[in-house]
Amino acid sequence: MYSEPQPTASGEYFDPSTLTAAHKTLPMDTQVRVTNPANGKSVVVRINDRGPYIEGRCLDLSTAAFETIASADQGVVDVDWQ
Repeated sequence: MYSEPQPTASGEYFDPSTLTAAHKTLPMDTQVRVTNPANGKSVVVRINDRGPYIEGRCLDLSTAAFETIASADQGVVDVDWQ
């Protein structure tokens, strides 16, 4: 999860209240369904940035997207995505 407003690789300004995410290689504007297998909750996000740059992580979700599937206190959760 990331939450600091900042420019994104797509050229738009990151808004933590939108359902967006970062991925290293998927095309910008790709829609991805992200599911938390621990609770079955899912969210559809739009790729608008590049990242994450931490080994072993597949997506960085906006705060709003993350809070749809998990508690913000967790910060990091295992997910399934397609």
